[in-house]
Amino acid sequence: MDAADRALLERCLELAERGARSAAPNPMVGCVLVRDGAVIGEGWHERPGQPHAEINALRAAGDAHGATAYVSLEPCAHHGRTPPCADALVQAGVARVVVAAGDPDPRTNGQGLDRRARLQNAPFRTLVRLGRPHVTYKAAVSLDGRTATASGESRWISSPESRRMVHEWRARASAVGVGVGTAVADDPMLTARDCSPPAARQPLRVVFDPGARLPLASALVRSAAEVPLVVVASPGAEGAERLRAAGADVVEADDLRSGLAELGRRELSSLLIEGGAILAGALLAEDLVDRLALFVAPILLGDGPGVAEGWSAETIEDARRAGSLRSQPVGPDTLLVAELHEN
Repeated sequence: MDAADRALLERCLELAERGARSAAPNPMVGCVLVRDGAVIGEGWHERPGQPHAEINALRAAGDAHGATAYVSLEPCAHHGRTPPCADALVQAGVARVVVAAGDPDPRTNGQGLDRRARLQNAPFRTLVRLGRPHVTYKAAVSLDGRTATASGESRWISSPESRRMVHEWRARASAVGVGVGTAVADDPMLTARDCSPPAARQPLRVVFDPGARLPLASALVRSAAEVPLVVVASPGAEGAERLRAAGADVVEADDLRSGLAELGRRELSSLLIEGGAILAGALLAEDLVDRLALFVAPILLGDGPGVAEGWSAETIEDARRAGSLRSQPVGPDTLLVAELHEN
């Protein structure tokens, strides 16, 4: 590939992002058709059951004979909800197909287009390969790693800019989850509100509640008729029937892994976990966190809870290590994103 090829693949990744809120459980894909050095068609995949990026680009081009197709993900070659895109490209007379691939320059150190394309569709890959949602655990922490004061106060550690970013993440996620302790203490709604443009659909709200003790008066239960709520409880939990009667969908699961598998069977490809420390520790203990996202605020809190409880590495050698770590400023905060299962 030359510089022009890489620039066009960058454009494919930009187009793919337009499906970030709606494509799941399908992957985000962008496509650019080029002939004689000129772009003749662009497309992206918007939502399941609708045409894929390649088909939309072919329709935009009209005539694609002899063109090169740039695609952020390898074109599908099987019948699913729609016919194979590979066949459509052949039938349209496309002469060459370029998919997002690695830059051989060692100076990129794995930070090239291939890695970006994999990370962009990590939820799709996780659902297909592991049968469960891709799990991101998000937390706001102080410089000394605390998620609350010693008295339990946590609003607000992160900045308004960070909180707006989290609402955008909610708008993109298939589901947003918390542990029952956080649900009781904070009484959250877990909806995507402070984002632009406004969310066209809300994520499924999930509470991990082994004893099915979520109060019926909680905001989550009271709004279950408007925004679906799933409660993952232990089999035979005493409070399950009262929650069902109040409109919650109670899923019985022996453990976290089987609970996530049930979410996967419902074609939920991404799960944003927003608390709390006990749930985070349980997920880390089972190696079920794929991505860790920490909004680090420029404050010190001293004594207080940390990011995860109930799990620890016995030795430094046993420590859970990130495959990669990236950072960016968000208002006065610094966002750290660690990929724990990058491949």
